[in-house]
Amino acid sequence: MPETATRPLVDPPARSRFAQWLPTAVDTRIRVFAWISFVLNVVIIATGGAVRLTGSGLGCSDWPVCVPGSLVPTPELGIHGVIEFANRTISGPLLLAAVGVLVLVWRMRRTRRDLFVIAAVIVALVIVQALVGAFVVWQELAAALVGFHYTVSVVIVCIAATFLVRMRQPGGERVAAAPRPFAILTHVTGLALAVTVFVGVLTTAAGPHSGDEDVIRTGFDASILAHVHSWPGYVLGTLALILAVSAVAQRLPQRGWTIALLGIIAVQVIVGVIQARNGLPEILVGIHMVLAALSAATYTALAMNLRRPVR
Repeated sequence: MPETATRPLVDPPARSRFAQWLPTAVDTRIRVFAWISFVLNVVIIATGGAVRLTGSGLGCSDWPVCVPGSLVPTPELGIHGVIEFANRTISGPLLLAAVGVLVLVWRMRRTRRDLFVIAAVIVALVIVQALVGAFVVWQELAAALVGFHYTVSVVIVCIAATFLVRMRQPGGERVAAAPRPFAILTHVTGLALAVTVFVGVLTTAAGPHSGDEDVIRTGFDASILAHVHSWPGYVLGTLALILAVSAVAQRLPQRGWTIALLGIIAVQVIVGVIQARNGLPEILVGIHMVLAALSAATYTALAMNLRRPVR
């Protein structure tokens, strides 16, 4: 009997089996985790807005625990503690989803380096965002930190949207997929969107919804900023309309994204006007915040489709 026949069969190590389980191409596992990551990053903007708009920003007065000596809110904190802690709780699944995407594309890090880098950036920014949230609490809802906290969330949503677009396309060299004038107009629209969101963050930071009844905003005049915020908003709406009409007239493959962008911005403008004329009701301010993130994500998808893979 040959010597090799007497050797016992040895199972491959668990580490090797796990590596073989990881996908070598984009599959359902990656798609599901990527969408969960994107949705949770939008949801945490909504819950973060709820924290601020209900005056629950200091519902938990410490971080990473809720209050000294207790990880969870105590009965004395009331509903504000529950709302703030619920927002913090979402950070756990959000980080797990981001890490899950990174792990799933690990075996593809050479063939699809773009997906691996995007996933790694999202994980890094989620961790940074958690640390910024800690400083927001430690600094008792300083306006600049609160605004930066929201801005980082919007950036993460845009990067997550980039992953969603790229995972549906093959990797490799990319070439222009739209006429140059249309591409330039798209980038100008992106600049108008960035300015609108930035001024909107300043406006909200100076407004009445500071996150806690004892925190009073000083500095910028919120009523003046509200008017200033509307100017780039109307420019943005006009540019989005021109983009959509141009894409439809030329039957460009990006026309679906331009129509979606125009629709979201139109709703955003309507909500903004209504909330400004009705004393900034909390629910409308929260919707306005979420729509801003979705507008940025939709624009990102449009911009990512200005180029296409060669193959």
